[in-house]
Amino acid sequence: MKPINPIQLKQLIEASLFVLAKPLSIKAIKETVLADFSVSRTRIQETLDELQQDYQERGVQLVKIASGYRFQTQEILSPYLQPLWQDKSPKYSRATLETLAVIAYRQPVTRGDIEYIRGVAISSHIIKSLADRQWIKVVGHKEVPGKPALYATTPAFLDYFNLTKLADLPALTDAASLQGLFDKVQVALDESNDDDSSDDHQDDSENGSDTTTNELDDVDDEAVDVVEKGQNLTH
Repeated sequence: MKPINPIQLKQLIEASLFVLAKPLSIKAIKETVLADFSVSRTRIQETLDELQQDYQERGVQLVKIASGYRFQTQEILSPYLQPLWQDKSPKYSRATLETLAVIAYRQPVTRGDIEYIRGVAISSHIIKSLADRQWIKVVGHKEVPGKPALYATTPAFLDYFNLTKLADLPALTDAASLQGLFDKVQVALDESNDDDSSDDHQDDSENGSDTTTNELDDVDDEAVDVVEKGQNLTH
């Protein structure tokens, strides 16, 4: 194993985080770009801490999330950077956000559990869309008749919402608190009746579920902010 000096180590870790379009864990860094060098996990961690300090006041920051470390822009700069992207950030229906919140806070849960807490039926499209985004997955089956699937969030969910673990979410202690979170979600009125409204709206209408109109409209940016800041209900 070859030695590596502190400057080279810092440069190599920094470069590897820049070129890869996904988070890197300490283990991954050690087993890939540093595989030929004699360097401990402790030393890698110390170098990452130094890099975080170096980028603290810059437009790009090094942050730790569930899957490891990644560079990302400061949140405060987001509105000014939006013109650089032609595609707008996706918006999700209230039904989708509520379903995701229930899974995040009550996991593992069955579809029946979600419907009980929300008070309305849930369409298969919502579950499928969350699974397709890799935000939720089946982690087992409940030992009751029919053995329904148990759903839980994934590391990709934590990464997307800039979390390291579920415990980082604000504590909600009961179903009433969860309902309080739902009440903060502001529903945008679809005045234009555009055909491009939420896919959940179309799917729920076809299946006769989530019949409350407000639950089927697209949510505004404030709703997304609520979900980004919301987290895991104690069992």
